[in-house]
Amino acid sequence: MNLTERRRNWKGTAAVDKTVKIKLVRPGAKVPAYATPGSAAVDLRSAADGPVVIAPGSRAAIPTGIAISLGSAELAAFVFARSGLGMKKGICLSNGVGVIDSDYTGEICVGLLNTSDEEFVVSPGDRIAQLAVMPVCRAVFSVVDELEKTERGSGGFGSTGIR
Repeated sequence: MNLTERRRNWKGTAAVDKTVKIKLVRPGAKVPAYATPGSAAVDLRSAADGPVVIAPGSRAAIPTGIAISLGSAELAAFVFARSGLGMKKGICLSNGVGVIDSDYTGEICVGLLNTSDEEFVVSPGDRIAQLAVMPVCRAVFSVVDELEKTERGSGGFGSTGIR
């Protein structure tokens, strides 16, 4: 499958390129960019005034220097960890995944958590997270007395095994 085919929207009609307005709100802030033609998310960079030291087991909020306008309630932006930082350095997002609602237009900050035994230094310009813009579906909730029976039922955490 080529890139054009992969970039068709959920209706299969056209590429899903969407214009997202961006405002640089700090000196030295960079416009996020896709690292490769197949990248699903753009890299977010630190726009901190100087190096930020994150001690082992500690958290820090790192400013990116950007604010965005998604332009549609049908979109949301999601902040994900960078796999290399997580696997090689023990640096992950403090909240798991960041959700940026379509009506939030303030500066995007990234909460980082150092799970390693060593200090980690974030320098201005470092790539610290990834931002993906995705369609969202707003659910309409309906209160019922019973839910449909399924094979899994109420089995949770580990109920389906590891093999």
